[in-house]
Amino acid sequence: MKKFWIITLALALSTGIGSVVNSQTTFVSNPTAPAATQAPLQYTTVNALDVVANPARFLKRNIRIIGKFDKFSTLGLDYPPAKRSSEDYISFLIQRPDVTNHNIPLSELKIFLKKDVAEKNIDLDAGDKVEFTGRIFSTALGDAWMDVDDFKVLTPKAPKKEENALE
Repeated sequence: MKKFWIITLALALSTGIGSVVNSQTTFVSNPTAPAATQAPLQYTTVNALDVVANPARFLKRNIRIIGKFDKFSTLGLDYPPAKRSSEDYISFLIQRPDVTNHNIPLSELKIFLKKDVAEKNIDLDAGDKVEFTGRIFSTALGDAWMDVDDFKVLTPKAPKKEENALE
């Protein structure tokens, strides 16, 4: 009788393992099948202060932020837990949206831009309105670390009127 149960158990296990193996192989895509068209990424417009208040909530989410450019920086580059190489990336800061009478950078949001994109926008000034989309890839140090997919200058800051003292 004991032998009967051992054989039954062995058959059940071999059948179960075979089912698992077969079910796993059905998820492998056929390399000769035509590629499925991918839908464009969807981005949710968010407030930068919400992202820095709760970075874990936005981790691995596609987001869009509109803000005022502050400056290009090296902040966060080459930091091992959230590494973005200074050879390939530059970071930039936006101004805190909750402060309007001073230019204060929102340094809790680490934003990484490919250097070739940054070079095309080298003439940006503090206060220029920008829109960028991307993904929060880390919450190291309790901060939000974001890779930028797309970067746009919406409106340059209004130029200051120069007063000519020689008039």
